[in-house]
Amino acid sequence: FVQRTEWSLQLMTQRALEAESNMEKLKQEIFILQGELESSKVENENLRAGQTTNLGAVKHNIDFALQNLHKIITGTNWSIRQLASGAESLHFVAEVLKSTGKISEVEAEKE
Repeated sequence: FVQRTEWSLQLMTQRALEAESNMEKLKQEIFILQGELESSKVENENLRAGQTTNLGAVKHNIDFALQNLHKIITGTNWSIRQLASGAESLHFVAEVLKSTGKISEVEAEKE
């Protein structure tokens, strides 16, 4: 039982580390997208100022940013689900350990 609990804890720890790694990657992607957004804002301002800019390039940048945002949203949702699942598993393990401790106390009292 203890080995199974330790294995569960190791698995949950591994999941949590993977989720943290994914979150770091997502943060980097967000940083890149923020740079692209700023670039798009500058192009938009230039358009409003009457300067000629390739509208196709602007549309391409917007489409690219939207695709990356959708990927980030999907990855973030997955990471959140994984973290929630890990938290539920940890709560279950804590309850099992708590009840095991109570069983040990009752058995000790019997002796």
